[in-house]
Amino acid sequence: MTVQDLTSYLIEHGDELKAQLVAGIYRPKPVKRVEIPKPNVGMRKLGIPTVTDRTVQQMVAQVLGPIYERRFSDNSYGFRPKRSAHDAIQRCIDLYDQGYHYVVDLDLKAYFDMVNHDMLMKFLKYEITDEWTLRLIRKFLTNGVMNGQMFERSE
Repeated sequence: MTVQDLTSYLIEHGDELKAQLVAGIYRPKPVKRVEIPKPNVGMRKLGIPTVTDRTVQQMVAQVLGPIYERRFSDNSYGFRPKRSAHDAIQRCIDLYDQGYHYVVDLDLKAYFDMVNHDMLMKFLKYEITDEWTLRLIRKFLTNGVMNGQMFERSE
């Protein structure tokens, strides 16, 4: 299914999707493994969810985003709402003018492949008390990967 098909799909299957979510029996599909070139050298592995799974993920993100956004550092700009690379550069200039002369830029190799799911879930439980939401997040973390025709289980 494509993004363009989503509206008609939800009109036809939205009640069923909602019922599965409410009953806690919704099961995300394995993500599709895609490799894209990195800017410098090598390939970056991405996991592409189905359109339906991405929609459910976005519903969860809209609820959790404001909860966690307030905990992030004011000096963090990557993948943050209402923050851009231009904002990060301006912040560096402002800090330089205040006497700070070092910038830390991190790109952790294979970071998302190495996240300890149990530790992540423990961290999430500090703010999220709803077991339904926690179970849904766990399902997304462990739904596996389709690499071509091969299924790879997630830990």
